[in-house]
Amino acid sequence: MNERLERPLFGNFLRACAMVLLATMFMLVKIAGETGLAAPEVIFWRQSLSIPTLLLVLLASGHIRMLRTTRIGSHARRSLLGTLGLLCTVSAAMLLPLAEATTLSFTTPIFAVIISALIKRQQVGPWRWSAVALGFAGVLIVTQPGHEPVSPLGLVAGLSAGCITAAVSFQIRDLSRTEAPVTCAFWFAVFGALATAPLLPFVATRHDPAQWALLAAISVSGLGAQLLLTAALRQASVATVVVMDYTMLIWSTLYGWALWNHLPPLATWLGTPLIIAASLLVTWREYRLARGITPVSALEED
Repeated sequence: MNERLERPLFGNFLRACAMVLLATMFMLVKIAGETGLAAPEVIFWRQSLSIPTLLLVLLASGHIRMLRTTRIGSHARRSLLGTLGLLCTVSAAMLLPLAEATTLSFTTPIFAVIISALIKRQQVGPWRWSAVALGFAGVLIVTQPGHEPVSPLGLVAGLSAGCITAAVSFQIRDLSRTEAPVTCAFWFAVFGALATAPLLPFVATRHDPAQWALLAAISVSGLGAQLLLTAALRQASVATVVVMDYTMLIWSTLYGWALWNHLPPLATWLGTPLIIAASLLVTWREYRLARGITPVSALEED
């Protein structure tokens, strides 16, 4: 842990760069959806194109043995659930304005508290329950129930993504005890591609060169973000760098304004600070309780 804390400024810089790439990936995903590409196919190519890239990097660095694992079943279970979460995340990006989809992704730590209490049977005190209440108050403000300001299906996808990502974080915590981050990333890509491949006959269409370029760019930006997230955690702890995750909202808002002439409505500006404050409160409390990996660290792998 001390080694991670040696370069906190560099760690925050790497994490901020990762957020730029993640926002770029979701911007490209939204464009892909507008050109007729289906979410399952986008995920298939996002995962499958990452496999040769990771193999080349590991071969060039002489670390190909890092792909060996005795926990292939755990990787498969984590990948199947993670792929479902990625499907929800991609669907939310396609159906919602980018800023609103990004805001809903910040609910992951809030759902992690609920899972800890209701499924893991861990003791959750008033600080974290207060964070849950604060976070969902923010969600209610952003979504404005009854006024239909956002796509209901997109809303369900966005909140489901936060919940599933929270569940995946517990699997990642277990895997991280024995597996390197690159090992998790590789097998996530392999099993994710296998899981979405059977859907291709039902959703795949013929693509023009621009669509193939979009799919390649989505894969490159997603993998680049994944590697930067891992690199940031070599320089600083999750609690140190997690605040940079919220810079993703800046880039998502800029992309939405520049490409779609969309600025978030007043409700989003009012609700987003509550969701961010809630997730930061959860992260701070987890850090104080010295529980190890925080729920937000699920973003390292998804």
